[in-house]
Amino acid sequence: MTDQLQGSPVLAEVLGDALPKLERFHAKIAEEGEPRGLIGPRDADIIWERHILNATNGIRFKTVADVGSGGGFPGLVAAACLPDHDFTLIEPMERRIEWLHECVGLMQLQNVEIIRGRSDAVIQQVRKLEIHPFAVVTCRAVAPMTKLSGGCRAGF
Repeated sequence: MTDQLQGSPVLAEVLGDALPKLERFHAKIAEEGEPRGLIGPRDADIIWERHILNATNGIRFKTVADVGSGGGFPGLVAAACLPDHDFTLIEPMERRIEWLHECVGLMQLQNVEIIRGRSDAVIQQVRKLEIHPFAVVTCRAVAPMTKLSGGCRAGF
């Protein structure tokens, strides 16, 4: 199935210099995303719109933590678009950590650190160090906002 936005000039307009990296990411997620449980079966023809372009929305901070990074949305997409920003992807599941490492290598991203763990454990670690390294925390489809916002706000 062909993605509805494949070849659209909108991609270059919105993604700029990040487009070649994100084309590699798109190809990988189109091929492996559903079998690996990273996207749903009805997403194959809307990956650009639903996942990649959506992930570029509003991230303009120097240090970003992406909680529950999963398939790389929005963390990997934003990191490709903002190479002068630092991204920390926080994900508890080993199979998704493996995916994230594969994608970081494929996309040749130099601005991404991946941490395997739950966000609350990372928050406690940050508190012990008495530092606040992240200007913003992003997430997508992780937990109800009432649960997530309190824990992230308190720790970062």
